[in-house]
Amino acid sequence: MKTMTSEEAVSQVLSDYYAAFSTLSIQAILPYFHEPALLVGPQGVIPVPTGAALIPIFGAAMEDLRRRQYARSELSLKQFKLLSATSALAIGVALRYRADGHELERVGVTYVLHKVASGWKFAVVVLHDEDAAAQR
Repeated sequence: MKTMTSEEAVSQVLSDYYAAFSTLSIQAILPYFHEPALLVGPQGVIPVPTGAALIPIFGAAMEDLRRRQYARSELSLKQFKLLSATSALAIGVALRYRADGHELERVGVTYVLHKVASGWKFAVVVLHDEDAAAQR
């Protein structure tokens, strides 16, 4: 069996996370986050010491998506860089779709991932304007 490169492993984690997020199950996404983690977005900087701290944050967001007939998400990756053997940077746009297949919204997102014994985890998640994800 071929061993995945770090780039392939991070790509797989991102793909798996978006599949898990698309279920709108908070429990499905918790394993993807490093403890502690940091969320940065319009509401400010939110330290996330444990997975349990993600539940109220993502719970509200997922409820909002359910109300808007959300069906699934995918990541349009714009930039990727392995920073070291244990850190990676991924910048892209989260594309969210309604049940009817039409696009619901686009959200710029930057992930800093950290490699631990169990694999790559999100250490920092930054939500931003979609235009900030464009390659320069």
